Amino acid sequence: MEAAVVDAGSKLLKAGLAVPDQAPSLIMPTQMKRMLEDGSSADNSLLEDVTIDPVVRGCVKDWDAMEDLLHHVLYTGLEWEVGNEGQILFTEPLCTPKAVRERLVQLLFETFNVSGFYASEQAVLSLYAVGRISGCTVDIGHGKIDIAAVLEGAVQHIASRRFEVGGIDLTKLLAQELCISNPMVNLSLSDVEKLKEQFSCCAEDEVAYDRMLRSCETEEHTLPDGQHASCSSAHLLQVGYLSCVSDYKILQMTIQVIRIGRERFTVGEALFQPSILGLEAHGIVEQLVRSIATVSSENQKQLLENTVLCGGTTSMTGFESRFQKEASLCSSAIRPSLVKPPEYMPENLSVYSAWIGGAILAKVVFPQNQHVTKADYDETGPSVVHRKCF
Repeated sequence: MEAAVVDAGSKLLKAGLAVPDQAPSLIMPTQMKRMLEDGSSADNSLLEDVTIDPVVRGCVKDWDAMEDLLHHVLYTGLEWEVGNEGQILFTEPLCTPKAVRERLVQLLFETFNVSGFYASEQAVLSLYAVGRISGCTVDIGHGKIDIAAVLEGAVQHIASRRFEVGGIDLTKLLAQELCISNPMVNLSLSDVEKLKEQFSCCAEDEVAYDRMLRSCETEEHTLPDGQHASCSSAHLLQVGYLSCVSDYKILQMTIQVIRIGRERFTVGEALFQPSILGLEAHGIVEQLVRSIATVSSENQKQLLENTVLCGGTTSMTGFESRFQKEASLCSSAIRPSLVKPPEYMPENLSVYSAWIGGAILAKVVFPQNQHVTKADYDETGPSVVHRKCF
């Protein structure tokens, strides 16, 4: 049986058997819904109160929920058999605490009885996915941005940066912007997330963005999944749209569209002008260049000229071309250059490049017995992971 590869992000979990030229067989939300004691799910009206996020900004925060999630993934999704568990490789985000790493190893050996374990950092794996062992990764995830420098398959932590901002913060930004332009529409965060994925994009440059702010055309779009927008009856009464609260349901059924204009460009622009998010920081390209400037000068060229974009947000319309334009204008003597994925790799590689790299690595470490075995774990305990995997 092929080893299982698991990439558990803040928003999506990617899992599958280690087949490198195929997309992961299982892609599912990481967020879970709490079940009641009788086994039924909680009422939909209380959904926001009973959802659980096992992974927050790339790091496991709820281990009980993580155990339940992995049980479903391994035994239902990947069809492992109890008593015949296989080997598993986990991807790991930048700056994962050692305690979290050890807790994961303990969970897998003691609860899931895996026969072998290996873990590798996502930056290294994303480079493997495009055929590189050295380079830079710019990983814009749901809850964090990781900028990492990798030399000969090893992350250079002195030249790597973690930012506690990601796709969820862009979703909240879009929600704020849409509330201003659509004051009578009450959107859930999940609705805004879908709107962001469908309509957000990057302007060609800062000048083009400023022009969009002044003259961007507004478009009307039906809400995701055919949902009707809901309005606050109190607000509608206040502004004179309703003569009484009983008119609320009638009006609610008529509002089915939302107006989107400059807001869709603001989402992408925030990555290049973080002040839009209220952050005093440089844009994404400048952050990359400044990070790599901390390594020795003889390695900077090799790193910057092998830059890989990964994470779902980097697939935003116009992001890659904007990144390249900003790179061509940066003050550094050596400018970032993007690596194109091999043609034989699956489409949308940037969304699950770490998983693909993990599948490639699994075909090496397990056959060559470079992984943590059950005997290793029994002899040394969870701390063995630091010696064998990193």
